[in-house]
Amino acid sequence: MAIEALIFDFDGLLMDTETTLLDSWRWEWRQHGLELDETGFFADHGGDVSEARYAALAAAVGASFDRAASHARRTAYRERVHAGLGLSPGIAAWLGEATRQGLRLAVASSSGSAWVRAHLARTGDLSRFEVVACGDEVAAHKPDPAVYRLALARLGLDASRAVAFEDSPHGVEAAQAAGLRCVAIPNAFTPEARYAHADVLLPSAATTILSEVLARATRSKSRSNS
Repeated sequence: MAIEALIFDFDGLLMDTETTLLDSWRWEWRQHGLELDETGFFADHGGDVSEARYAALAAAVGASFDRAASHARRTAYRERVHAGLGLSPGIAAWLGEATRQGLRLAVASSSGSAWVRAHLARTGDLSRFEVVACGDEVAAHKPDPAVYRLALARLGLDASRAVAFEDSPHGVEAAQAAGLRCVAIPNAFTPEARYAHADVLLPSAATTILSEVLARATRSKSRSNS
């Protein structure tokens, strides 16, 4: 069945906000003369876990910790970094190729709509996407497939007519649970071995043209159905 749409995760896939998130927390711990323990920093689910991270920092700092001041300082730092952040390598070329091929584009993210839309608007890419489905519009975050099902519903397409693109193992699980073929580009914080369930695994969007990626995804699905 012909592919009509591509559905992209946002954080870590379209834009590397995962690295800036980790960097902002490292930076904030260092403002207190401390070093962040990065073990398990990225949870195996989508959504915001900031409160747990602030609680850990508060426990390390002690009674002098000012949560409001810490949050304001950290987010201001991250916003300065984001001012120069663009699409991940190779993504712009993929989006251009998709447009030339007449493919429809969507986003399915566990992050909030305001966050996703603001970043894509800042880089001038929001108008490329016909559909934006986000975590604050569904009851559960990835690996639950709800946000992918929402994107498909808004596209008016069956899952067999779309391909998802993800950077995390739980994102791949969410896409496949929604019935989608999924191309994985592993983020820098997760071992590649955890992406064995992806239909296609790539080191970067810059290594392969989109038409070849989609051909590989289609062949992978055909083999799994045989």
